[in-house]
Amino acid sequence: MDFKDNQPIYLQIIDHFCRRILEKKWKAGDRIPSVRETAVKMEVNPNTAMRAYHYLQEKNILFNQRGIGYFVQDDAFQKVLALRRSEFISEILPSFFRDMELVGITIDELRCLHEEYVRNS
Repeated sequence: MDFKDNQPIYLQIIDHFCRRILEKKWKAGDRIPSVRETAVKMEVNPNTAMRAYHYLQEKNILFNQRGIGYFVQDDAFQKVLALRRSEFISEILPSFFRDMELVGITIDELRCLHEEYVRNS
């Protein structure tokens, strides 16, 4: 995984895990890679990986079965979706709307651009 310099690595791991859940690559009840496996695969310190796992456990997105491993919670998709929507609305949209206004893009233009994006993806 290529990490960005402008964000802590554990947050990027969290983002990666959440994306896998939203893309339905990890579903409710799925066992996910261990902390050690994640650390080795992503070439990070195991403590960094553990920090990501702890965060996702605190948000009730993952759960740990002692001695067996980490699993995706039954309602993880809904929780991740709600979390990501909230972050998008509070962190990305204000800057996005400000930039739209600065460059003169209207909501109607944005709607057309979005429709074109959906058609081509």
